[in-house]
Amino acid sequence: MELSFSESNRQIDQLIDRLMAETGGIHHPAVIKEMIISSLKIGQNVDYLADLKLINRTLREMRYTARVFGPYRNRKKVTIFGSARTEQQNESYQTCVRLSRSLAEHGYMVITGGGPGIMQAGNEGAGSENSFAVNIRLPFEQKPNPVMYRNPRLVTYKYFFNRKVAFVKEADAVVVFPGGFGTLDEAMEVFTLVQTGKTSPKPLILMDDRNGYWKKFLSFIKESLLVNSFISGEDFSLFTITTCEQEALDIISTFYRTYHSLRFIENRLVIRLNKVLSAEQIATLSEEFPELIKSGDLIRCCSAFPEEVDEPDLAALPRISMLFDHHHYGLLISFIHRINTF
Repeated sequence: MELSFSESNRQIDQLIDRLMAETGGIHHPAVIKEMIISSLKIGQNVDYLADLKLINRTLREMRYTARVFGPYRNRKKVTIFGSARTEQQNESYQTCVRLSRSLAEHGYMVITGGGPGIMQAGNEGAGSENSFAVNIRLPFEQKPNPVMYRNPRLVTYKYFFNRKVAFVKEADAVVVFPGGFGTLDEAMEVFTLVQTGKTSPKPLILMDDRNGYWKKFLSFIKESLLVNSFISGEDFSLFTITTCEQEALDIISTFYRTYHSLRFIENRLVIRLNKVLSAEQIATLSEEFPELIKSGDLIRCCSAFPEEVDEPDLAALPRISMLFDHHHYGLLISFIHRINTF
């Protein structure tokens, strides 16, 4: 029979309901029911075994990821990227150890790829009790580092795309040390996701070395990307380059001083705050960031929207909202920085 998400599937719906009832402990059964119907439709529509194995493995990996990270949902986390080939005596390795130690002392947890080099430095500094490792199976380099070996917060992936989801989805900030193709790939992924609004705004810090690894990168994007209008000037708000661990820590902590989080409800941007903004402060935001607000709308104080009922722990937070111009995610980062000055 042809299965549907929106119309009755008669006895199939009844069987799924019975299956969930017999299983017990099912959270959000309407969503789980859709997932079961999706699986059945995949079985009907896909006959290529390799595709079925990929879909199955993807779901299994993401289920396990949610299980590992779930108990720590209320703790802020910082993802650290960098080369697997960075040696322990290297300046960047030692910087990463010190930064990660400071992050843990300020209540943050650290997420790394779980391998050697900068990844090991991040886990070493934070300590195994404050660390996650999202590892990847490779024929060389990438085995769990000694800090995370047999750690319950170690997840090993077959697919890079699942691993990237964990790196970005679970992070409240991202720090990138010098590295090779993999590091650049991970950094550009975060640039792209924040620039296009496909992940929530978050600090992206490029930790430079004495050779100016990231300063050379900055020159390249100015001379090759900005000059050719491949990016806009506001995209430089997406990241900060520094060599100072304290500056990196301050940037991360300050980002969440007044700003808490955001959510889109249709085209309306809802920004949750840690304190109420005054009418004068809202007027200042409106005057300084008119590009963010669609014509005819205003920045308004508001309470939680009905659509936010699935996040009851955030219901009491004060909010501002506006119809948002989706061309300006880079400028949105500057907007958040300005909120944090109040």
